[in-house]
Amino acid sequence: MKLQLLDILICPACLPHEVRLSPRITTQQGNDILCGSLHCRQCGAVYPVEDGIAAFIPHVGVECMHNRYETAPLVSAYLWSHYADLLGDPEAGPAYREWSGLIREHPGLALDAGCAVGRLTFEMAAKGDFAIGIDNSRAFIQTARTLMTHGRLSFQVPQEGVLQKTLTVYPPPAWKPEQVEFIVGDIQSLPFASRHFSAVASLNLIDKVSRPLKHLQEMNRVARAHRAQFLFSDPFSWSEEITPRKHWLGGTPEGPFRGRGMDNTGSLLTGHGGHLSPAWRIAATGSVWWKIRTHSNHFELIRSGYIKAER
Repeated sequence: MKLQLLDILICPACLPHEVRLSPRITTQQGNDILCGSLHCRQCGAVYPVEDGIAAFIPHVGVECMHNRYETAPLVSAYLWSHYADLLGDPEAGPAYREWSGLIREHPGLALDAGCAVGRLTFEMAAKGDFAIGIDNSRAFIQTARTLMTHGRLSFQVPQEGVLQKTLTVYPPPAWKPEQVEFIVGDIQSLPFASRHFSAVASLNLIDKVSRPLKHLQEMNRVARAHRAQFLFSDPFSWSEEITPRKHWLGGTPEGPFRGRGMDNTGSLLTGHGGHLSPAWRIAATGSVWWKIRTHSNHFELIRSGYIKAER
C-alpha cells in the first residue's frame, strides 16, 4: 500500500465518525508499505497490510465469507472482460473504453468502487493525479496489484473442458501504474475521509450489495462537494439472495423506489428525497454493452445503463 494513502484513511467501523488510523509499519520498500497494520484508537480495530495489500473489512459478514469472486474461474472471466480488447481478441467488446471515455481529465484523486481486476482504475489514473481501486475480493485486488507492480500479467482462460489458453496483458503506455493503488474494503463503509475525490465511479455494483442506498451515500460522502464527477453504471439485475427486496432501488411496483432503477438512481443523484447532498447534475445518460466469458464458446452479454453526473 502506497504511503500517500495514509493521509486520507479512516476507520470504516467507526463511521459516521471519521477517525484517522495510526500505521505500524513492519516492512517498507520505497513508498510502499509491504507489511504492517493500521490501528483505530477509538474502537480498537486493526486492519492488516500483508504482501502490500491493505484490508479494511470492519465486520466479517455473508458478503465476505461467501464471496464467489475469490474463485479462479471468476478471476479469469473478469480478466478477460477487462483486458481482452487490449489483446486484440475479436470477441472482446469496447465497454471499458466507452466507460473511460465518459470521464473527463481532472486534477485530484479518483475512486473506482468495486474495481474487480482494475481496468477502470488504470484508466482513471491516466486522467487524474492518482486513482484507488477498492473491492471486497482479495483475489481481484491481488490480481490487479500484480499488473500494477510487475507491468504484465499472465492468466489462463478456459477453452473447452480442462483445456486452457494462456494470455498476457501489458499496460498501455498511457497508463500510470505508479499513480494507482488497490485495496480490499467494503464499498458500503469506505475507509476514506470525506470530500477527497474529484472523480468517483461505480460500475455494475449497485445490485451486488446488501444496501444499495448506503453505497450511493458513501460515494457521495467521499466525493468533493464541488468540481466532482460521478460515473454510475449498472444492469439492475436485482436478486433477493444478495439484496433484500426492501432495499432495492427499483424493480418493484410499490414502495419509495417503485419503478425502474435507472430512473430512481437519477432522482437520488439530483437530490430527490434528500438522501444525497449536495445534489448532482445529470450530464449524460445512455447504456453500454459488455461481455464476460466462461469459455471459448460461452459468453454472457449484458447491458448496463449509465449516468454521468457532475457538481
